[in-house]
Amino acid sequence: MLLDNFPLIASLVSILVAQLVKIPIAYFSNSNRASLKLAVSTGGMPSSHSAAVSSLITALAIQYGMDSPYVAIATTFGVIIMFDAMGVRRQSGEQGIVIERLTEELENKKVIETLTFKDPDDDDDLDLREMIITKYLGHKPTEVFAGLFTGVLTAIILDFFIHHI
Repeated sequence: MLLDNFPLIASLVSILVAQLVKIPIAYFSNSNRASLKLAVSTGGMPSSHSAAVSSLITALAIQYGMDSPYVAIATTFGVIIMFDAMGVRRQSGEQGIVIERLTEELENKKVIETLTFKDPDDDDDLDLREMIITKYLGHKPTEVFAGLFTGVLTAIILDFFIHHI
């Protein structure tokens, strides 16, 4: 049964915990991003991607042992996901912010008259503003580490409650 799948439950709960804890962290660090919207946004402290994969790895280790091939598979993909969060996704978000600023400058200087272009594949118009990544997508290394810690701790606490209470 799905509810008996401890690694899956631990991963999903870790995502939820990481997303929800972003709000008080942003509030107490006096961030201008502190709002309920933060619970469903990408980026920020801690990384929910890192929390999910580290919780999965921890839950698999608890259930099957550290020498399990499941732990090996999850660890491999977990490392890839965490590096991706700090690398490609972070760079995409930074480039989106730069593109947005450049577009605003070009608009203000009247270099660009319209931000609408014809899509070569169909008859729809493309609005450049809708295509620009305006959110910060990736994570700093400290956010990834905090997500890793969140995931491990969540899996351990869940295991304790499931098996001891």
